[in-house]
Amino acid sequence: MPWRRRDRERDPATPADVPAAGDEVVVVDSGDAHAFDGGSAVSGHRGPPASGTGGARTVHVARSGAATASAPHAVAISGNANVRITHQNIRAAPDPVPVRWPLVPRPVPALASAFQDRTPLRERIDRARAEHAGVVLSGGGGMGKSQLAAAYAHQALADGVDLVLWVDAADTEQVITTYANTARLVAAPGAAGSDAEDDARAFVNWLATTPRSWLVVLDDITDPRALEPWWPPAPSPSGKGRVLDTTRRREALLSGGGRVVVDVDTYTQAEAETYLRERLTHAACAHLLDQDAPLLARELGLLPLALAHAAAYMINEEATCARYLRLFTAGTARLDKLLPRDADTERYGRPVAAALLLSLDAAQRAEPTGLAGPALALAALLDPAGHPRELWTHPSVLNHLGTHRTPDTVADAETAHAVVRLLHRYGLITDDSRHGPRAVRIHALTARAARETTPDTELPTAVHAIADALHGLWPAQDHTDQDLAAVLRANTDTLTTHAGDHLWHPDGHAVLYRTGHSLNDAGLHNASTSHWRRTTADAERLLGAEHPDTLTARANLAVSYWQVGRIGEAIDLQERVLADSERLLGPEHHDTLKSRANLAASYWQAGRIGEAIDLEERVVAVRERLLGPEHPDTLKSRANLAVSYWQVGRIGEAIDIDERVLADRERLLGAEHPDTLTARANLAASYRQAGRIGEAIDLEERVLADSERLLGAEHPHTLSARANLAVSYWQAGRIGEAIDLEERVLADSERLLGAEHPRTLTARANLAASYRQAGRIDEAIDLEERVLADSERLLGAEHPHTLSARANLAVSYWQAGRTGEAIDRLERVLFDRERLLGAEHPHTLTSRANLAASYRQAGRIDEAIDLGEQVLVDRERLLGAEHPDTLKSRANLATSYRQAGRTGEAIDLLERVVADSERLLGAEHPDTLARLAALRELRRP
Repeated sequence: MPWRRRDRERDPATPADVPAAGDEVVVVDSGDAHAFDGGSAVSGHRGPPASGTGGARTVHVARSGAATASAPHAVAISGNANVRITHQNIRAAPDPVPVRWPLVPRPVPALASAFQDRTPLRERIDRARAEHAGVVLSGGGGMGKSQLAAAYAHQALADGVDLVLWVDAADTEQVITTYANTARLVAAPGAAGSDAEDDARAFVNWLATTPRSWLVVLDDITDPRALEPWWPPAPSPSGKGRVLDTTRRREALLSGGGRVVVDVDTYTQAEAETYLRERLTHAACAHLLDQDAPLLARELGLLPLALAHAAAYMINEEATCARYLRLFTAGTARLDKLLPRDADTERYGRPVAAALLLSLDAAQRAEPTGLAGPALALAALLDPAGHPRELWTHPSVLNHLGTHRTPDTVADAETAHAVVRLLHRYGLITDDSRHGPRAVRIHALTARAARETTPDTELPTAVHAIADALHGLWPAQDHTDQDLAAVLRANTDTLTTHAGDHLWHPDGHAVLYRTGHSLNDAGLHNASTSHWRRTTADAERLLGAEHPDTLTARANLAVSYWQVGRIGEAIDLQERVLADSERLLGPEHHDTLKSRANLAASYWQAGRIGEAIDLEERVVAVRERLLGPEHPDTLKSRANLAVSYWQVGRIGEAIDIDERVLADRERLLGAEHPDTLTARANLAASYRQAGRIGEAIDLEERVLADSERLLGAEHPHTLSARANLAVSYWQAGRIGEAIDLEERVLADSERLLGAEHPRTLTARANLAASYRQAGRIDEAIDLEERVLADSERLLGAEHPHTLSARANLAVSYWQAGRTGEAIDRLERVLFDRERLLGAEHPHTLTSRANLAASYRQAGRIDEAIDLGEQVLVDRERLLGAEHPDTLKSRANLATSYRQAGRTGEAIDLLERVVADSERLLGAEHPDTLARLAALRELRRP
């Protein structure tokens, strides 16, 4: 969440006993500055350099390189804060859907035929559940852990538990996505729908505080350490929450946090025989039981999964226990050639593999003849937790199946459905439409056995058939089907694990790039960074450092670095991508232009505004010449350039550009298009910066009215529009109206998002600023102390937002006369910013200027002058002599000179400031009037 600044360093017009209005007071969070243009394949947008962090809320990464952006259209504040945004679409806000309890967000797996209650084991689990909130079922593959967990989930449903959530936990990203989706279903405070990790945390918090009863099942945990932040919490005081986990892992971490581990082994001999008897009897095949049933159970290792495969075969093939035992023994001999004993990395892998071979041989002979083996080989490359049925009717899969029947034959959808049901009948997969995009599942041990007994020569074509199908199923926009997108990401991850390097021949497969795009879209920023780091390394290793796909991957990795605030690393990569693109593609290639625009975005974020402007002016010129002045990319580039002009004080030029962009978008897209609303909000921000407050308010009132009508009064974008209007009211001196709006925004944010959501912290800080302006200092301090405490606890003591909160509180302390406390906090902020951002970062200069004002307030005039002179020199050198911040520094230094008795020097500085203000801002600008009044005061005899 980018936080915005009201950087109001004290001008000489401010009485000596009144502090500056603030270092940086947060004003709205959803406006994103500058659109990320898209490197070789990058698009999206970026946020302003809020205390030096990466501010992109959502960066889309598309292999095609088509520039898209998606963010709210908010603007923010006065002072130095930048305010530009481009966004993709605004959808009408749906009416809130009331939660209907009990709630089952995802189907619970059905219990297998002849499910065994396993009484001694269940008694141990029940004792553990009575004494602990969390129980972990641990054991090898195929032991029936998931079936036991499903039995408890079904019992919870029968008992009327309010929430029963089944989570496929093999991949942490799946856990986060499932939590995020459930957070919205239960209306968890803080779940805004824009960031999966934020929403997942909101759900974990909801579990810890809700009075509702709940059961969360984390099935098949493969990485307990990665899952650690997402373990469900201890139950609420009412004691109604329970957690049940399954895993093959056995480390000590599993028993932490109030959890207890219960070991799950194979069936007992009696349980195994009972399973065979009941399974065959329920299928009207009791006549297949004979005296060899106990021996067969032992030969199958008493393993539930192997027994399930065997029973399915016996039912379909009318095979007695004795006959199956003979075939199984022969199959084991065959297995020695396919899978040597020393290759069995799991204790019970061979019984499953031998049983699978028998079932597969029989299924191969059944109609549709010859397709069971190829189909199972495809399923084995996918996520055991499930994949969509629709995958089997994708042309690439149909073509792959067709090549295994007769040459040049393409199987049809009916044939594909028949082979899926065939594998289902033999117990090799589970096909259940109730599981939606996870309708088709395969046990992980069955999948492993299938992969190990599939010839290596078949892997390349199988990998590409699946990859093509996954890519083809992906929705054009993930938000239209978030569940499907999450399932496709999980299946791509599994495919990548088993594919070796086959996804990189002849080039990087598009599904790898689509997955990265989807991770960004879901707000899974850390997962996105890991994905692009791995993809970049693979591209460099397999395709070479200068291959176009490598440049694309590297550009996308840079975006992910930028998105998590690693701006230095992003810039290093983007400079490399730009140099390679210019050399390999030419300086005017569209991918080169995207690379140049993205590097400008990162320069801007790092405070290197002059370099950003140089790049952006070049991009605008080339695009106007090559694409024309009305092309969407040209308009975006022009809007980005206006942001940078605005940042360096070239307000007139920024306004000219903003007015042109708005006119073009109104004419080309219509008055209510999302991009038009964005352009209107940006122009309002520029008007405000230029002191044209009335015009800014007119535009912002229109944006708010449109947002309320199109999105609804409680949509996050509408809250942002309301907050922006409050900023302009504040700047126009209409403090009462600003406070009314901000109190409403805060109340809505607390109710809709939760008291600790980042946007709520923003709203609270904004309201505090207005309270301070209205002289309600104690109320301002109360709010700011809460914001600082929450920021330190939730974000850490050195997070940029925490530094801003600390600086804002110092301003209020200062205004309340608590000068010593203010100075202590400002000195700490300055030290941290010099260390974290560098001595010349704009926010560091702001901190230095505010500390100088505090020294002046405390009577430490010499120190104030030393700091003020340093800031002025740095700003003249870095920003230019006519930048608004440079004018502020000159005016503030004049105040210190006056207080030190150096009146002549103070008058000289103020005369220059007034002349520059009249010329650059206009004679009626509030800053010009204040500085003129201060100059007149100094000239009095």
